[in-house]
Amino acid sequence: MRTLFTGGTVVGPEGSQQADLLVDGERIAAIGRDVPHSDARVVDAAGFYLLPGGIDVHTHLDMPLDDIRSSDDFQTGHVAAACGGTTSHIDFVIQTKGGSLRQALDTWHARAEGKACIDYGFHMTIADPRPEVLEEIGRLPEWGITTVKVLMAYKGRLQLDDAQLLAVMRKAAEHGLLTMVHCENGDVIDVLERGAVAAGHREPKYHALARPSALEGEATGRAIAIAQVAGARVYIVHLTCEAALDQVRLAQSRGDSVFAETCVQYFFFTADDLDRPGFEGAKFVCSPPFRTSRDQEALWGGLVDGTLSVVSTDHCPFNFATDKAHGREDFTKIPNGVPAIEDRLIMLHHAGVNGGRITLGRFVDVTATAPARLFGLYPRKGVLAPGSDADIVLWDPRARRTISARTHHMRVDYSLFEGQTATGAPIGVWVRGMQVVDENRFVGQSGSGQYLSRNRVRQ
Repeated sequence: MRTLFTGGTVVGPEGSQQADLLVDGERIAAIGRDVPHSDARVVDAAGFYLLPGGIDVHTHLDMPLDDIRSSDDFQTGHVAAACGGTTSHIDFVIQTKGGSLRQALDTWHARAEGKACIDYGFHMTIADPRPEVLEEIGRLPEWGITTVKVLMAYKGRLQLDDAQLLAVMRKAAEHGLLTMVHCENGDVIDVLERGAVAAGHREPKYHALARPSALEGEATGRAIAIAQVAGARVYIVHLTCEAALDQVRLAQSRGDSVFAETCVQYFFFTADDLDRPGFEGAKFVCSPPFRTSRDQEALWGGLVDGTLSVVSTDHCPFNFATDKAHGREDFTKIPNGVPAIEDRLIMLHHAGVNGGRITLGRFVDVTATAPARLFGLYPRKGVLAPGSDADIVLWDPRARRTISARTHHMRVDYSLFEGQTATGAPIGVWVRGMQVVDENRFVGQSGSGQYLSRNRVRQ
């Protein structure tokens, strides 16, 4: 099937051009003026932007947590992602204690099978780096995985000590993999959390007070130092604050292979949101927590100057009425995570591009092109160019959309951005040449998404 987009503005990180764009089958065939289009379906894109489909490299779909799981699976989460302009994502496989990496990967493949509506890949979270597991890391590239994740938080569940971090990073470096790190000082947080509960401080706001930004900054610096010793490339996930940003900026100034992302929600909410009346603050509990307005300004600065390479979501939704309610009497029992996969592009464009903070090209870079480059998908994904997958977002810069749990496609009973109106939204989305969104209506098919086997990237 051939589709011709006529008269649109094709946008990339380096700039924009008014051009026609021809799709033949699953790939982009040509971009230019007056492209021949015999037998092609014509889409009038005049007055609209043509953007590469968004890539969200940090999601947690159908993720188990004790006796509950994140509320979006690989069908509902993909529908929501597509309706927000995201056409590919990378989810986290989580190794179980005592289990192998292959067993974990097979479990996640089974969760996606028959449900996927957009393209997807996997990172591998190392929770139990036994000697045989460290050896198994070398097999990840043949399984299409070129990233491992380690956590310095969640003591007793996922946290690794410094010696384990070093061992994993060394193996990752040996096999040309990128190590992703959740940077918080889990040992100190554990003491602060237990102390708060013992003192009777059980409200949601204490989640943020027990995880201060100083501990994220300290852990970020420590992770970078260990990576330097290991000779490893490192990617800091969901960076939230000035203290951590300063550590990344310093490392980059030395020429270290250090990259970092933030998440869209950190630009909009602060720790004060965890102190909303009643139990409403539980809706905003995630880790690392929301910070201050000063930290938000620092994040915008990091996005502008390139210290931050990617804006993702850490999409990990839990229903407020049931799941979040587990922590009504104890903030440490509130499941950590927020819904954002559908809102990332719309809200970042509204605040960033419309707000004059970033250019349209930079918006495309941090939501599509840079994720593709860093995570082994470029130039198949992340760019509109001949030969690339026809992952296309038809973006109306004048469209106004009011965000609400009543109308969103995420399978969760609240919205972080409830009632906020944004200008600029996708009105059509294509994945490998197949239209999956028409206006705000999903028209794709479950099971049509493909697993993305990613390449190693050496930078």
